Amino acid sequence: MEERRAVPRHRVLKGAHIAFDNGGAISCTVRDISEKGARLRVASIIGIPEHFTLVTDDHAHHPCTIIHRHEKEIGVRFDA
Repeated sequence: MEERRAVPRHRVLKGAHIAFDNGGAISCTVRDISEKGARLRVASIIGIPEHFTLVTDDHAHHPCTIIHRHEKEIGVRFDA
């Protein structure tokens, strides 16, 4: 399969959570990541808003926009 991303992603298995504007959060796992975005594994895609902040276990904060949703995974673009 041909890689179409401008910046290749690196496989990882990192704990994180999706932080909502209202103060709520849900756990997720970062499956791969680049400087531009990531693929996240979640228990359910239901109720996850289009825009949120990804907070990784190393306390990095990434404002995100969802690019695609599929079953229990979402692809996100990091917003500047």
